[in-house]
Amino acid sequence: MNEFVKQFEAEKSARIEALGRDVEFQNHSRDWLEESMRKSYVYNFSWLGRPIIQNPIDIMAMQEIIWEVKPDLIIETGIAHGGSLIFSASMLMLNTACGGPGDAEVLGIDIDIRPHNREAIEAHPLSKRITMIQGSSIAPEIIVQVKEKLKEKKRILVFMDSNHTHDHVLAELEAYAPLTSVGSYCVVFDTFVEDVPADVFQNRPWHPGNSPKTAVHEYLKNHNEFVIDKSIQNKLLITVAPDGYLKRVK
Repeated sequence: MNEFVKQFEAEKSARIEALGRDVEFQNHSRDWLEESMRKSYVYNFSWLGRPIIQNPIDIMAMQEIIWEVKPDLIIETGIAHGGSLIFSASMLMLNTACGGPGDAEVLGIDIDIRPHNREAIEAHPLSKRITMIQGSSIAPEIIVQVKEKLKEKKRILVFMDSNHTHDHVLAELEAYAPLTSVGSYCVVFDTFVEDVPADVFQNRPWHPGNSPKTAVHEYLKNHNEFVIDKSIQNKLLITVAPDGYLKRVK
C-alpha cells in the first residue's frame, strides 16, 4: 500500500470515527429513516429489473462486504420479489470477473415464494447462480437442505431479512450465524425496528422490544465469535441495520 493510499484510508477512518461520535447527525439520520419508512421509500427501487426492498445506502455496504469477503456462497433468508438475490448474483459475477471464485452462488429461502416472483427470478439472466428453497428458514428440514449446499464451499456470507420478530430472528441466528466464515459477515436487517415508534409498523408482529435488534443482542451474550462492526453503521448513518452488521472474528 503506497503512502497516498495509506493517507486516504487514515483520513477515511478518522471521518468514520468522528461520525460515530456525532450524536446530532445520527439523530437527524434516524429521523429521516423513520419518515422514509412511513412513506414506503424502500419500495421505490429495483436491481437489474427486479424490485429490491432495501435502503440504497445499505446496498452500498452490501457491495463493499461482498467485494471484501469474496464469498462462494451467499445465504439469504427472505426473497420477496428477488431483487436482493439478483443483486448478490450480480456482485458474484463481478467478483468472478475480477478473479474471485467462479462457482459462487446465492441461496435464497422464503416461506412463500410467489409463483410470479419465482418465474421472474428463474427467467433472469443471472438465475444460473441462484437456488431457491421454499419453507420456513427455521424449520429443521430447511436447515438441513441449506447445510447440504455448504459442501465444498469455503467462504460463506449470510443476509437475514425475513420475519423480523425477536424469536424468529434469534432462531435464524442460532441456525445460520454459525455457518458464517471467519472474516465474513452475518447481516441482520431491519434492526432499526427497535429505534423507531411502534406505529411505523402497523399491522406487523414486530415492534420495539420485539425486534431483530433485541435478538442480535440476546445472541451476542453467548457468542463472542461475532462482534458488531460499528464502523459500517457509523459511515452509513442512514441504515436499516444498526448493530446488525455482525463480523465473525473467530
